[in-house]
Amino acid sequence: MKTGGLLSSGNIRRVHMTGIGGISMSGLAEILACQGYIVTGSDEKPSPVLQKLEKAGIRVTIGHYAENVAGADLLVYTAAVRPDNAELVAASMAGIPCIDRATLLGEIMKQYPMSFAVSGTHGKTTTTSMISLIMLEEGLDPTVHIGGVLAAIGGSTRIGSSEFFVTEACEYTGSFLKFYPRVAVILNVDYDHVDCFRNLDDVRQAFHSFAEHVPEDGHIIVNGDDETAVGALSGISCEITTFGIKDAHNTWSASDIEFDDMGCASYTLLHMGKPVTVIKLKVPGLHNVSNSLAAIAASSLAGCSISSASKALLKFTGTCRRFEIKGVSDGVTVVDDYAHHPSEIAATLKAASRYSHSRIWCVFQPHTYSRTKSLMDDFSKSFDDADFVILTDIYAARETDTGEVNSSMLAEKIALNGKTAVYIKDFEGIVELLDKNVKSGDLVITMGAGDVYRIGDMFLESRKKLAVS
Repeated sequence: MKTGGLLSSGNIRRVHMTGIGGISMSGLAEILACQGYIVTGSDEKPSPVLQKLEKAGIRVTIGHYAENVAGADLLVYTAAVRPDNAELVAASMAGIPCIDRATLLGEIMKQYPMSFAVSGTHGKTTTTSMISLIMLEEGLDPTVHIGGVLAAIGGSTRIGSSEFFVTEACEYTGSFLKFYPRVAVILNVDYDHVDCFRNLDDVRQAFHSFAEHVPEDGHIIVNGDDETAVGALSGISCEITTFGIKDAHNTWSASDIEFDDMGCASYTLLHMGKPVTVIKLKVPGLHNVSNSLAAIAASSLAGCSISSASKALLKFTGTCRRFEIKGVSDGVTVVDDYAHHPSEIAATLKAASRYSHSRIWCVFQPHTYSRTKSLMDDFSKSFDDADFVILTDIYAARETDTGEVNSSMLAEKIALNGKTAVYIKDFEGIVELLDKNVKSGDLVITMGAGDVYRIGDMFLESRKKLAVS
């Protein structure tokens, strides 16, 4: 089975991947190796991901050096690679074609007649995982590429042998505009990635352009409750299916939504307004009701039965860093979540509020200076369901601190909205505060897209040491 475009030219035998240790790059490396390409790669430091690749026969070098690309027919690089990267420069000088990660993913998708791309500002990893598990329950044997770790497939990527391919489609820097899926899912459209989008309308236009990539005989599944998402489809000619929890006129919707003491929902699934069955979820939050409806709509287009969807969703307990329960110590539950946008924070804390608890301690690490500055007011209003908010320093990621914004400013804004909020710079200080103040029955949730999860691990380890001392 050959890919379209560059990879189908017959001129590519060895692919070198600069930044191969990333969660997406490593998965794509596995797919290429399975297809018979010779794959090599490099990254800045060792990791378990690189060890896994080496066990699969992929040669990995620590450090980026010009000699690494000698003999390569194609170089693939991550968005984090700078133009002066030694491997990128050497490949360009040698006339070796160079493409970014998103372009490679788009090329790989071309080999699958039934490719599903899940887009949206929030919920992509969870919904992609749900769709994948439903297809597996149905026995469709899909190839899956997720931006997170899904235990059921042993990582972020699963290589199948059928015509089905399921992947996330991220809007950041227009990556999803390099994809041409048969079926596109649009979960929601919100203002984020303020370093590459000017405003919400700019984001909406990007999703409209993405929708234009779906062929006329393809299909788009969109959140009918999201006016901006629906508006992004103006003028789109392919068939459109809607889902949502607010409007019974959606193609797929939910009624009689109830939550258990873990915050997980059960609901009556409606198709065209008519009851179909009762769906029970094992992941918390109203937002996951919406995600599950999108997954059911998508999987039905693949020919999956409602029975398979119901069984798979009942088994799905989430992915890493999505309301992941890290442990319980002396009655204190520690949860970690990837939420780093105001809408995600509010949705996750609402889910936490339905989880059996006494008090909620939210430890938040803002992600990027640009996002924190632009969405400061929205961030300050997103912690309503937390009893205590602790902020640590902003995780810079790809950005440089200009001194215009900091976490202390955000803590002050949150406090003005009536919440108890403090800024503590170092992780050790946060753990010390938690050790002194949390009580049995409390819920501690670490939140953010950086390395804030370490605080939960440190706290649990601290409690363990206290117990034996």
